[in-house]
Amino acid sequence: MLKRALIASALGAALAAAPAAAQALNIAATTSNMGMLAKHVGGDHVEVSTMAPPDRDAHYLEARPSMMSAIRGADLVVSVGAELEEGWLPAAIRGANNPGVRAGTSGYFEAGAQVDLLGTGGEADRSRGDVHPAGNPHVYLDPIRMGEIAKTLAARMAEMDSANADTYHANAEEFAERADEYVDEWRERVDGAPGVVLYHDDATYLLDRLDVPDLGFLEPVPGNPPTGSHLRALVSELEGKDGVIIRYPYQREDHVNFVAEQLGWEAYELMPGVQVDGTADDYFELIGDWVEVIASPIE
Repeated sequence: MLKRALIASALGAALAAAPAAAQALNIAATTSNMGMLAKHVGGDHVEVSTMAPPDRDAHYLEARPSMMSAIRGADLVVSVGAELEEGWLPAAIRGANNPGVRAGTSGYFEAGAQVDLLGTGGEADRSRGDVHPAGNPHVYLDPIRMGEIAKTLAARMAEMDSANADTYHANAEEFAERADEYVDEWRERVDGAPGVVLYHDDATYLLDRLDVPDLGFLEPVPGNPPTGSHLRALVSELEGKDGVIIRYPYQREDHVNFVAEQLGWEAYELMPGVQVDGTADDYFELIGDWVEVIASPIE
């Protein structure tokens, strides 16, 4: 009995002296692109849940119990920011009752706050539609900005988990380097492309990065549905020119088809983000799909 007691005591002491296994950082990402980036940077050291799938408009979601549950257990909330999720994320954070991830804390990360934004300085009033005074929030369609965001996200993760800091920084650098390489190739691919009509003012980040003209928007002002008079004016302005029209699955097809038929253009449906649990490979493939559509009129 004494021998068994001594063995048990020795095992207990050894276990007490052993360092505790590092726990994964729990991350709640607002959108699938933010979830992809968090997972790529964090690798095996993070667990990521995504609150909004790519086939839903992140402007107009409602705070749901599933969102609050994800936030309640999170060490870090990763959002797009620039008021994209303003209609539901603050309410979800309040409902989650997790003070460590509230805006202004180290547990709250806004991608849009890490990079220069297009369209800054607008005034928020209903007559001008869905205008974000801080700037256009749709930074996730610019791979270069996503690379910059990856680096600052890695720094935030490293502050929270210094033991894996080197991994976070290395993964972010790898993403940024791939983005640079792809963008160089894509610029050559779309050289001479006549331009794109978008439904909403969002993929302008990608067009700007690739030096492709944006030829207009089906929405008369951001967030307001297309009107007949606006669509007819757009057709009149673009008549005799070349281009393509791109919409998301949740945007009305009939408006797009009207303009496409009047102009004799091709209309395409593309996704704004990777699928939930998508990888960096999926992200670059997604942007590659956009590039092929943009380049289609010059073939």
